[in-house]
Amino acid sequence: MGLTATFVACTFLAILISSPTNAQTAPAPLLPPSPAPAPAPDFVNLADLLSVAGPFHTFLNYLEQTQVIQTFQNQANNTHQGITIFVPKDSAFSSLKKTTFSNLTQDQLKTLLLYHAFPQYYSLSDFKNLSALNPVNTFAGGSYTLNLTDTSGVIHVASTWSKPEITSSVYSTAPVAIYEVDKVLLPMAIFRTEPPLAPAPAPAPETKKPSDLAPTSGRGIGSAPKSSESSTTESSAHSICISLFGYLVMALSSGLMLIL
Repeated sequence: MGLTATFVACTFLAILISSPTNAQTAPAPLLPPSPAPAPAPDFVNLADLLSVAGPFHTFLNYLEQTQVIQTFQNQANNTHQGITIFVPKDSAFSSLKKTTFSNLTQDQLKTLLLYHAFPQYYSLSDFKNLSALNPVNTFAGGSYTLNLTDTSGVIHVASTWSKPEITSSVYSTAPVAIYEVDKVLLPMAIFRTEPPLAPAPAPAPETKKPSDLAPTSGRGIGSAPKSSESSTTESSAHSICISLFGYLVMALSSGLMLIL
């Protein structure tokens, strides 16, 4: 009987110990914090940049018209290669006859714009070594190549019909380089002959100042022409003086005769 009571007591105690209310839950293992996501790279917005620099309005309008701006933007976002763009100022386009560009097909205009870029980022210091690799392939591909020269820091980008100079660095931070050039690049594959220059503006008509119409004296001081009335008055005064002088001579002569 005593053994049975002992067995029952042990069983009851085991049930109490193993019940969920009394069992202690093991703590969950601590996990290391997940790393923060890498920030998205800051891409250069080419359209915004070209709209405030330059002025490059003509070049930018052509880029947007042909959708080449999107091609350049996609390349600019590729940080492994980058892009180098040669941007002519508005004056470079206006110096050529308007039909030079208006007669181009859409495909020719698109190729011309692609001809103004390298599918690779190049800083100004890179051009000296790059000139040894002439000709350099452009974004247009194929025979659309450029020749570079670096003479004491003066860099020229030579095409068939033009050899513009890099006049300033608009933006140059990898992966984007934008350089201002003073002429439009003109390849022979598009222009079979040298494009004509725009006609010189007609000179403005010469206008004379009112002071230029008045006669000037020997000292350079303008004097108004004398009127006929003033001339007549001076002539009359001169005649009166002569008459008075004659009367005076006659009076003196008569006095001398009386004395003698």
